[in-house]
Amino acid sequence: MTRQEFSIGKALRVVSTTIALSVCAALANAAAPSAALATSADATQATPSVKKSKRIKVTKKTEKAAAADGKPRARTAKVASTAEPTRTRRRVHYRLAAREGAVKVAYEPRTSVGTAFGLHDAPDELALRSSVAYVVDQNTHETLFDKNSQAVVPIASITKLMTAMVVLDSKAPLTEQIEVTDEDRDTVKNTGSRLSVGSVLSREDMLHIALMASENRAAAALSRYYPGGRPAFIAAMNHKAQELGMPETHFLSPSGLTSENVSTGRDLVKMVNAAYQYPLIREFSTDESYDVFTGRKTIHYGTTNALVRGHKWDIGLQKTGFINEAGECMVMQTTIQNRPIVIVLLDSSGKYSRFGDAQRIRSWIDAGGVQRVTSIENSRGGT
Repeated sequence: MTRQEFSIGKALRVVSTTIALSVCAALANAAAPSAALATSADATQATPSVKKSKRIKVTKKTEKAAAADGKPRARTAKVASTAEPTRTRRRVHYRLAAREGAVKVAYEPRTSVGTAFGLHDAPDELALRSSVAYVVDQNTHETLFDKNSQAVVPIASITKLMTAMVVLDSKAPLTEQIEVTDEDRDTVKNTGSRLSVGSVLSREDMLHIALMASENRAAAALSRYYPGGRPAFIAAMNHKAQELGMPETHFLSPSGLTSENVSTGRDLVKMVNAAYQYPLIREFSTDESYDVFTGRKTIHYGTTNALVRGHKWDIGLQKTGFINEAGECMVMQTTIQNRPIVIVLLDSSGKYSRFGDAQRIRSWIDAGGVQRVTSIENSRGGT
């Protein structure tokens, strides 16, 4: 083989080797993304178990630490919950049952009421959001509107009307100074109060803010200063209810924070009528704002009733109330179409729905709704 031929053959081999190496590199590069993706996917699947293991380990450490110093610590491992979300408010209907001298309140889930008791077409016409609605002519005692007026339900701070009557019936000096103590704290709902322990007010001021601003500690303090203390005061509340002919009404607290303070729409009309006979209850419950000096500072209180603030209603007496079990409640003496009327609204859904229901009732009366229903009842032979 000549030297020239050898050089040509060597050059061809070098070229072939270079091409082969290029092809192999290209194939390797083409396979690399798939391998990278596979590696990434495996890492993603493995990550939760690695993190979970690490977090559980941390959790055990926190539990040991908590046991050592007695302070609870939140668990760091996250667990998917299968529980249903908790309801912030349980809507219920209550029945009252007395057994062996103790009052028991049984309840069952609320159902849609739909029709009123006594008046046939009024509920559909008004579409009220209150489970109980009872409207009565104060002078003639004629029922103008009736929706579940005999249902026994919690009444929340509507209770304070009875509290005020018992306080005034006691004839205790309104100028006497009353001090708020730890005994007046709410141990039922654990609610707070602007009236701090150690505050000193006159009995009159306590009564004023209890009625106008629904101050719970004021009501509690008033009951504690009653002759015989709070037990005697609550007994006097129940005795007063019996005297007024309120058979379905029962009290266990002067503030209404317990769901076992119960009544009916019919009973509450009697209570409103009785409270209306006390000039101070009328004045204090319809006041728009009031300042009290506690011995430490001055506190400004405002009414809990938006209808009083609006000055569009002629209101002679009112009281609002709310706890979860009772819903939004309101009782009111007012004048519509030159007619004195008592309105009871209980277990209303929504913060402002009781006020909206009152406005719907007023508009219904203004539009002649009472006369239409009365004519329907007369045509059916009703009374």
